[in-house]
Amino acid sequence: MHVLVIGATGGTGNALVRDLLRRGHAVRAMIRDRGQADALVGLGATPVEGDLEGELAGVVDGVDAVAFCAGSGSTTGPDATLRVDLHGAVRVIDECVAADVPRLVMLSSMRADDPLRGPERLRHYLAAMHARDRILIGSGLAATIVRPGRLLHDPGTGRVRTGVPRLEERGEIPREDVAAVMATCLEDDRSIGATFELLSGETPVADAVAALGQHG
Repeated sequence: MHVLVIGATGGTGNALVRDLLRRGHAVRAMIRDRGQADALVGLGATPVEGDLEGELAGVVDGVDAVAFCAGSGSTTGPDATLRVDLHGAVRVIDECVAADVPRLVMLSSMRADDPLRGPERLRHYLAAMHARDRILIGSGLAATIVRPGRLLHDPGTGRVRTGVPRLEERGEIPREDVAAVMATCLEDDRSIGATFELLSGETPVADAVAALGQHG
């Protein structure tokens, strides 16, 4: 499979690039700065320049699937969240529709189903996630929406817990495990149409993703 990873230099996106390459997939990694290219080439990925706030034409051409892991960051404020996390993601969805790229796996956030469940300081972010998730669902793409809890830099465990559409408790999960779930979703069509929350747990990733088909 030829996969474009958007957000390939971030923590979760970079973990996803590595995971997909280990599985034998061809990975195209979107970058804004040419200075980021060498590190990705060293992993075995093919860098492609694109900007969620600028030029995106052609970045999705020729791929089988897109994995969206990008974000403006936790310290940039509501304006950047709207420009990047919401509008940038919607532009990618539109590019996929226009280029007939059928498959998109979206990294979202726990509590994006109802932003009022989140703390007040994060509600603008959760509202952006909520809006783009709904736009993706209505796009006609074969979509999967992954909504993890608080992201950790700890090594992955390979074991998770999912909730369709939600988990009632809060929690955490290593970025490596989120990446493993996203990569497995790209390989397992039973995840198409699923929107789910994700935390560390006891179920092997492959089993957790396979079980998503039971909720279809």
